[in-house]
Amino acid sequence: MTNEELQLLIKQISIDCFGKPFRHRAVFNKRLRTTGGRYALHSHTIEINPKHMEHYGENELISIIKHELCHYHLHLEGRGYQHRDADFKALLQKVGGARHCKSIPGAKQTSSIIHVYECASCRFQYPRRRRMNTEKYVCGKCRGVLKKIEEKKLQKSLTSLKGM
Repeated sequence: MTNEELQLLIKQISIDCFGKPFRHRAVFNKRLRTTGGRYALHSHTIEINPKHMEHYGENELISIIKHELCHYHLHLEGRGYQHRDADFKALLQKVGGARHCKSIPGAKQTSSIIHVYECASCRFQYPRRRRMNTEKYVCGKCRGVLKKIEEKKLQKSLTSLKGM
């Protein structure tokens, strides 16, 4: 499917399911990794991950398009367009869009490294998935200086992730 075909499909779904035209741009974006699509608030562009179409077919693609069109139409109307808003949830259920998209096989979903920081004064340890700037942050208990002491590799089993 090309970007032009995607544009036509989104216009058709918008008219059929929402009764409103889609007047902006729709494109495939192969750089999207963990999401099926996204709606850009500033340009009103809808970007779709082409890998979802390859792995799961047109039904999954249509479900993702409906989800992004909910964001699009609600945002343009000035109503609640975020995932947590009641307007969004009600419209998504009405049109039958996906609340969450399926994960792509082989896509990296979680970080496999744990960074461990330790306070130089009280020796309290802070395990974190993301790195932190030790010049900017201090210990929450005694306001001491933090030092990075190690990086741990996570096991890929579910039992090791439950403690995190």
